[in-house]
Amino acid sequence: MSALRRAVFLDRDGVLVVPLFRDGRSFAPTKLQEYSIYPEAARCVSRLKEASFLVVVVSNQPDVGAGRMDRSVLDEMHARLRAAMPLDAIRVCCHTREQRCACRKPLPGMLFDVAGELRIDLSLSIMVGDRASDVEAGAAAGCRTVFVDLGYTSEPRPASPDRVVSSLGEATDWILSIEPEVEGATWKT
Repeated sequence: MSALRRAVFLDRDGVLVVPLFRDGRSFAPTKLQEYSIYPEAARCVSRLKEASFLVVVVSNQPDVGAGRMDRSVLDEMHARLRAAMPLDAIRVCCHTREQRCACRKPLPGMLFDVAGELRIDLSLSIMVGDRASDVEAGAAAGCRTVFVDLGYTSEPRPASPDRVVSSLGEATDWILSIEPEVEGATWKT
């Protein structure tokens, strides 16, 4: 039986992809013309991979479920993301909040599913996101959490992330600075 692996789970919009901003919050791009990857994202993901982390994108994309974006556009966005950086997996929830599924963050369903598929030890893993729902999902799955604070003024901040940063680059530096205690499956800071 092989050992479980550690992973960094990344939200997509606001962490890897530049979101659209209006009214004090961010929105996912719904058109390819609006879609751009942060310049530092590929290097950050490569650094995490070099440190033997699996890197998995977990993203709510309710615009697909609500009919505001075609699934083929989402698929092309993810093809571009995969071409730009070495990701191990991309998991997406296309349900709307009203559908009350188990995979939509802040619930940890996507993290649990991919952890089972890729043999990930969630207690040795980290969730990085720009919303309270990302931090809540990571905490519910048993991960350490990093909040990328982009200054949203129209939505609540997460209650207690393990770290608050201003970019994926800063999150990557912090992740690479901590070492897990392998036997106890906890982290030293």
